[in-house]
Amino acid sequence: MLLHALSIAGSDSGGGAGIQADVKTWSALGVYAMTAITAVTAQNTVGVQAIHKIPLDCIRSQIDSVFSDIRVDAVKIGMLADADIIATVVEALTRWKPAIIVLDPVMVAKGGDHLLEPAAVQALRTLLVPLASVITPNLPEAEVLTGLKVSSLAAMKDASRAILELGARAAVIKGGHLEGQAIDILATPAGCLELPAPRLEARHTHGTGCTLSAAITANLAKGMPLADAVRAAKTYTANAIQHGISLGHGIGPTHHFHELWKEIH
Repeated sequence: MLLHALSIAGSDSGGGAGIQADVKTWSALGVYAMTAITAVTAQNTVGVQAIHKIPLDCIRSQIDSVFSDIRVDAVKIGMLADADIIATVVEALTRWKPAIIVLDPVMVAKGGDHLLEPAAVQALRTLLVPLASVITPNLPEAEVLTGLKVSSLAAMKDASRAILELGARAAVIKGGHLEGQAIDILATPAGCLELPAPRLEARHTHGTGCTLSAAITANLAKGMPLADAVRAAKTYTANAIQHGISLGHGIGPTHHFHELWKEIH
């Protein structure tokens, strides 16, 4: 059976992150991709030049159009930009009640540009996090969500438990910002699981967070147990990073189709 996933996120005109990364990841992993675009960014490998937020009624209509006609096996949420968009998405998902929601709490682009207004953080915490089957913050995002300083493995575990207290069913805190071996933490009410991986020295890493969360979404839609879904997503993302594409003058994208386009680097 062909599985269907819906990405609710922003568009990256450079094609490396956001909606585009989700569509490419799901296509590579054999999941049919659907989209509800929340914002259009003028973005390339160097940075974000402009952001245009989609009107709320159009965001709501996109979500309703998909759910009213097509089975949605899983939802992934990325860039939401502001509190009003968060509230609109929460209202729609509360009505449609998808079984799987993976939340990538996008706050800052790879180049440092802010993609979530500071005033929206509280709405993210109180409205959206409680809907999440899994939330996938990096360390700076975990610090914003919890108010904790996250600079060690022990602090990552503390932050993951704090995020579960906000209502998420599971949390994957990505440890790539720490020095040494890259260790992610998967936290559930049953406890914390360390997921170590070799640190990759790579330049072209634009969209890695989007890619990982999209891969987790696809794997959960396929029925994988959570820990297996996260491990498989980490492997897919690591391979995409290792085959990153040299594109533009800045940080290029990961190679989502590395298994299909083996000659392209």
